[in-house]
Amino acid sequence: MTDDYIKKSPNAGRIGTAVEHLVAASCILASNAELNVSTSMVDDEGVDLVFHRRGSPTTLAVQVKARLADTSTAQRGRFMAFVRTATFAPRPGLHMLFVLVDRPTATIQRAWFVPSDDFARLARPTKQGTLRFFASSKADTGDQWSEWATEFSALPARILDESERLSALA
Repeated sequence: MTDDYIKKSPNAGRIGTAVEHLVAASCILASNAELNVSTSMVDDEGVDLVFHRRGSPTTLAVQVKARLADTSTAQRGRFMAFVRTATFAPRPGLHMLFVLVDRPTATIQRAWFVPSDDFARLARPTKQGTLRFFASSKADTGDQWSEWATEFSALPARILDESERLSALA
C-alpha cells in the first residue's frame, strides 16, 4: 500500500478539499454559527482549517485527513492515514481530524479529533518520513485512538470545548 494518497487517485486532492469544506460548513451550521472557520490558501504548514468561536480571539488549527468509506481498508473496518513530518509541528493549538466519509451521501460516518501532541506521541513513523494513523472505525473497539473517536455530530461541541480550554490558557 502506498503512503502517498495523491497517487491513489487523480481526484484525491479535489475530494480532500471538498471534505474540508464539508467539515467547515457542517460545524458552522451545527454550532448555530457560534463557530467560524477559515481555510488556508496554501497548505504547506499542515493546517487545513482554522476554527474560532464568535467573539473570541482564540483559534484552533486543524489538519484534516479524509478517507472514503468505499475503499478496501474502510470496508474491513479500518482507517489509515499518513501525515508528513515535513509539515507537522505539534503544538497546543493544533488538532488532527481524521474523517471517514460516505461519498454517495456526502456524510461523515466516523471522526477522530486528536490533539497534535497526542498524535505525535502515538503515531507510528514510517520509512517514508510520515506518521501513520491506523484505527478501527468500529464503535467501542478500545484501540489506542478510541479516546478521540467521535460521532461527527458531536464534533462542533468538541471544537467549542477545546476553544474554551485554549482561551483559559491564554
